[in-house]
Amino acid sequence: MRVLALVILLAGAWVARAPAATSQPPPPAPAPLPLHAAVTLGVVEGITEFLPISSTGHLIIAAELLGLEDATPLRGPGGEVLWQRAPSSAHPEGVPLTRKRAIDSYLVVIQAGAILAVLLICGAEVRSMLRGLVGRSVTGRTLLRNVILAVAPVVLAGLLLGPWIEAHLFSPRTVAAALVGGALLMLAAERWRRSHPAAPLKTGADLSVPQALGIGCAQCLALWPGMSRAMVTIVGGYACGLAPARAAEFSFLVGLPVLAGAALYKGVRTGPAMIAGLGWMPVLIGGVAAALSAAIAVRFLLRHLSRHGLTAFALYRLALAAALWWWFAA
Repeated sequence: MRVLALVILLAGAWVARAPAATSQPPPPAPAPLPLHAAVTLGVVEGITEFLPISSTGHLIIAAELLGLEDATPLRGPGGEVLWQRAPSSAHPEGVPLTRKRAIDSYLVVIQAGAILAVLLICGAEVRSMLRGLVGRSVTGRTLLRNVILAVAPVVLAGLLLGPWIEAHLFSPRTVAAALVGGALLMLAAERWRRSHPAAPLKTGADLSVPQALGIGCAQCLALWPGMSRAMVTIVGGYACGLAPARAAEFSFLVGLPVLAGAALYKGVRTGPAMIAGLGWMPVLIGGVAAALSAAIAVRFLLRHLSRHGLTAFALYRLALAAALWWWFAA
């Protein structure tokens, strides 16, 4: 009897210590973005944002190579699913925040670093536009007008076509096709420029209303990932009689409101969920890396364009597209 009582007592103790059969495993912890990936994406963003080689295209490729295209929903510290769009009457099932969606938002938000670099480099032009805004500079007011005209068409097109573009054009194959198309356009623009000398002193403030609006319409091509906003703006500047470096400077100024608006929109829409899923530190590190690399890239671009034009960038785009198609075939 004593042996039986001891066995029953030990069995009861074992049952009390064992987990219940119906208990669930602890939910997975958040999957923050590795710091090496944050630095890589930040450097790629900073270098390519203002060069005519497509930042969006390079970032899509970089995310693919880093293995960040995961469609698994991210979870918060308590194991709860993070939502990009919470359940509602319009979307009763909601839209969970996947790693891919979080990375897509991250790539837009870290553009703030590239914006800071251009604000520091183009500070004189920005101050001139601010003085023009309050009626203290005629040149600044005209430059501000031209920047607004060059931004308005692409903003409108982006709002109307954004969801369709994200659904159909954000892939390495469509990027490769855009790289080729953009390269051919650049080569044609360089050939045209050599037979139509630009006015060396003409700046973005000297553009007429139709010319500034035409550059804005050309920027709509850049909504195709891989085409490059900087490239179409510089080519548009060529057509309006701007020298290569002057066209690049105007593209920097036009990029400021476009990039700032996109970063603000993404930050408000998915920023909290993105930070909960990826972590604060990768966002900060990515922004700093983008700022430093953008400052270096902008200075390099101005020097290179003054001497050589767009040809080298066009050849690079063709080589990158060929490497991508080889990768697909392999």
